[in-house]
Amino acid sequence: MALSHSILATLVGKGKPCSGYDLAKEFNSSIGFYWKTTHQQIYRELAKLETDEMVTSELVKQRDKPDKKIYTVTNEGRRHLIDWIALPSKPTPIKEDMLIKMYVGYLVPVNILLEELEELKKIHEERLELFRDFEKRFFSDIKSLSEKGKYRYLNLRSGISFETGRIEWCKEAIEFLKNEFE
Repeated sequence: MALSHSILATLVGKGKPCSGYDLAKEFNSSIGFYWKTTHQQIYRELAKLETDEMVTSELVKQRDKPDKKIYTVTNEGRRHLIDWIALPSKPTPIKEDMLIKMYVGYLVPVNILLEELEELKKIHEERLELFRDFEKRFFSDIKSLSEKGKYRYLNLRSGISFETGRIEWCKEAIEFLKNEFE
């Protein structure tokens, strides 16, 4: 998946034109849970999307602030996004530094990895708590969700499953290392 697809999806999902700054805020509070990017990358990609006629922008003059561009997805951008959605998805490789550390963990005392696993478990528990809170606040009655809400609910469920799995792996790794090396 390209960043361009994430940006187009965020703009379409927002349902209204928005500035690059507002887009970055929306991105970080939604797609940002599973696709990381920086503000600079978003602005660079918006410029490319505009060149490729996937989005248009309108310059809005502001008093006492710099002018800002408001971006809108074009019909071509929407078609591009729809065509991409229709393509088969392929699993992406896991990119987690803890797994690289574990691969060569024998180079350090076991307590170093145990401490890091405890911290990693805590981070995943906090994120799981956040996702569970989202589930209670925004998805308590899934039968009454809008069509858009039902798809977002599925993303949230994926996040909950992922965080639960990472917590379980951390617990398993901690238990294993304690039993084998302490």
